[in-house]
Amino acid sequence: MFDESTGMILDEIISSRRTYRMFRMDVPPKESVSGIIQAGLAAPFAAATTGGRGNKYFRQFFVFPRDSRGLTIAGGLLMQKIHMMAEDLEKKMKHNPELRSKAETFSNRLEMIRKAGVVPGVETAPWYIVVAERRGFPPVEQQSLAHCLENMWLKATALNLGFQLVSVTGQMGSDPEFCRLLGIQPDEFELNGCAVGYYQEQLPPSIRPPAEQVTRWME
Repeated sequence: MFDESTGMILDEIISSRRTYRMFRMDVPPKESVSGIIQAGLAAPFAAATTGGRGNKYFRQFFVFPRDSRGLTIAGGLLMQKIHMMAEDLEKKMKHNPELRSKAETFSNRLEMIRKAGVVPGVETAPWYIVVAERRGFPPVEQQSLAHCLENMWLKATALNLGFQLVSVTGQMGSDPEFCRLLGIQPDEFELNGCAVGYYQEQLPPSIRPPAEQVTRWME
C-alpha cells in the first residue's frame, strides 16, 4: 500500500510536467529511455479491440538517436508531411471562411515549421521515440497512445528529463516510406511520437485552477 508521502510525490511530478522545446546536446543514457518506455507499456489500452490477433505485441516502440541515418530519413518524411498538410489546409481555408477563423493559428504554426526546415523535437533532441498501437475496431488507438505518452511524460519528468510531443507522427501510420523505415505495414498501426532529452532550462509548474472551480457534483 502507498502512504501519504507517495501521493505528495506523485502530485509534485504531475504539477511539474511541462513541454520542453530546448534540449542540451548531452545524451541521456539508454537506461533512462528504457525506463520511460516501460512506463508507456504500463499504460491502459483497449484490450477488446486489439487482443488475440497474432503473436506480435499490440504496442511497439521505435527509438531514433540524434544524428542517426534513420532519424535523418524520418525527419525528411515528417517534413514532407508538414508541407502536404500546410498546402492542403491553405487550399481548404481559401474557400471556407469559417474554417480559416478556426484553423488560422494552426496554419501559421505549420508555416513556421516549414520555414524553420526542422520538425520540433526531431533532430533537436537526443532521442526521438515513435510509439505504435495496433489498429482494431472500434478505432480507439490514439486514445490508447495518449495514455501511453502521458505515462512516458510523467516518467521523464520524474527523471528530470525534458519531453516534447511530436504530434505530426500521428499522421504517418499510412505513409509507406515511414512505415517501411519502422519495419511495419502501412495501416497496421496508429502512430504517435515524442522527443526526450536534458532540458536547457527548467520551467516552472503550469498554473491550473483549483478543482472546485471546474467541478460540478451531480445528483
